[in-house]
Amino acid sequence: MDQRLPYRPCAGIMLLNKYGKVFVARRIDTDIEAWQMPQGGIDDGEDPLDAAMRELEEETGVTDINVLGEYDGWLSYDLPGELYGKVWKGKFGGQIMKWYVMRYNGEDHDINIETEHAEFSTWKWAEMSDLEGIIVPFKKEIYKKLAEKFKDLAGS
Repeated sequence: MDQRLPYRPCAGIMLLNKYGKVFVARRIDTDIEAWQMPQGGIDDGEDPLDAAMRELEEETGVTDINVLGEYDGWLSYDLPGELYGKVWKGKFGGQIMKWYVMRYNGEDHDINIETEHAEFSTWKWAEMSDLEGIIVPFKKEIYKKLAEKFKDLAGS
């Protein structure tokens, strides 16, 4: 009998600058071009929005934001075979995610990815329409749904 691993509860942030471009960063723990938006686990008993705010600060140093909205419901993905049962100490087979869209009110030079537990090697502002093309394949469907939901917030 195939026993599937549970999903890891996670909060994600689509962080927009004043031009409607999206913050993405390249993961430090892979050799492939693995770009993603900030995201991270929700601790037991933690509110998803609180987790999102905590993760955003931990990964980027960003705190000067306005919450613009959230994705209705939760989105999930399964890890691909080569990662299944290997990441997150083998406890989870994917993630179930609550996503928020936020506006960054600060300046680019205030973003700091060189944090205590750095996850990213570099970052950039991307067009929302480009997200699906730069994300790892197993997260493409989630990013496609987020871009569709929040496209009205994209820059001109």
